[in-house]
Amino acid sequence: MIINRITLTDFNDILPLFTQYMTFYGVNSPVSEYAAYLSERLTNQDAFIFAAYDDKQQVVGFVLNYQTFSSVELGKVLVLNDLFVNPDARNQGVANKLIQCSIELARGIEAVRVDLGTAKVNFPAQSVYEKIGFVKDTRFFSYSLSVKDHLPFA
Repeated sequence: MIINRITLTDFNDILPLFTQYMTFYGVNSPVSEYAAYLSERLTNQDAFIFAAYDDKQQVVGFVLNYQTFSSVELGKVLVLNDLFVNPDARNQGVANKLIQCSIELARGIEAVRVDLGTAKVNFPAQSVYEKIGFVKDTRFFSYSLSVKDHLPFA
């Protein structure tokens, strides 16, 4: 298995898996929207994406990371936002290797930590994260607000 950092010239390699990932999370948009989104993230250097290739040079998994900051810790935080492994390639260490890329990237940008989130029912992913050493947050709740559906304050 080879892990490569994805660039603007090869982001189409991960597009089929990104589409499967979005479907898993119940998002069904045209593939062209996914391509435009990934292209914009890479063009603006908003994201760090790594892909795992098998011996046949087929993409079997990807991880997409964003950088943010923590005022409390006075440092950078790497957000492991998206991770997906082709179902046929699971239980072969692909996810572990991709997560290690994220951890090494975090060290390289001198981040203070790596954060991630996953669906509450995604027990296989939770198991992988916990085996690596990720810990569920017990101090903070996570909240979200959809701005497209939110009415302005009166």
